[in-house]
Amino acid sequence: MKTKNTINVKGTEVTLFLEGINDYISLTDIAKSRNTSEPFAIINNWMRSRSTIEFIGLWEKLCNPNFKPLEFERFKIEAGHNYFVLSPQRWIYATNAIGIISKSGRYGGTFAHKDIAFEFGSAISPVFKLYLIREFQRLKEDENDRLKLGWNFQRTLAKINYQIHTDAIKENLIPKELNRDQINAVYAIEADMLNMALFGITAKQWRDSNPKTDGNIRDSASIEQLVVLSNMESINSVLIHQGLKQSVRLQQLNQVAISQMKSLLGNRNFKKLK
Repeated sequence: MKTKNTINVKGTEVTLFLEGINDYISLTDIAKSRNTSEPFAIINNWMRSRSTIEFIGLWEKLCNPNFKPLEFERFKIEAGHNYFVLSPQRWIYATNAIGIISKSGRYGGTFAHKDIAFEFGSAISPVFKLYLIREFQRLKEDENDRLKLGWNFQRTLAKINYQIHTDAIKENLIPKELNRDQINAVYAIEADMLNMALFGITAKQWRDSNPKTDGNIRDSASIEQLVVLSNMESINSVLIHQGLKQSVRLQQLNQVAISQMKSLLGNRNFKKLK
């Protein structure tokens, strides 16, 4: 489903499944901090309260377009009666909920979106909730640092390959005795050809569309785009040495960009590196 990870919260190992803003935390593991033998009883007892139903129901209304509000209202009416019980499975099946999920298998248990998991932490212990939030934030900060490092590496690699690219332009496309401005114009034209092949716009078009953004189009690129850009610079230098016209190179490089982006975006191993 997502990238699995764990954090230690006051001696309790809590399992996480991370995917950007849609991070899920194990309610089963959180409940074990209170009752290691019957964590599901803790979860079910929490879910049967009216305040919990109102909270998770509101979350679903805000985040889930396929949520079934009529079943939610029925649960609210029944909440508080002695006969009323509510398990995660019953809630999910009846309301088509996505904020709480039930998994089987090796990493099975009940998981909830972080918004709901933090609320559940309050029911366990306000102190436990605070430690849970702090450990979760620490993990996300580490994750962001790794992403930033990976992005900087790819940006540097693209710059190194760009030197190979400009050398090919200098050797094959720039006539003798041009002044510095004329030479820079040739480099800019070739750089914009790569921008068009990968991003579909020129550097100037990007700046016009993003007047308040610092940096340039390549500074705003994703890791996947930087990987492809690095490859395209090497390929273009070969095509230049082969004497191909720019229009032909643009078409070929655009096909390379499309093919490689599809491959990277669907590559599970590359996602793990992120």
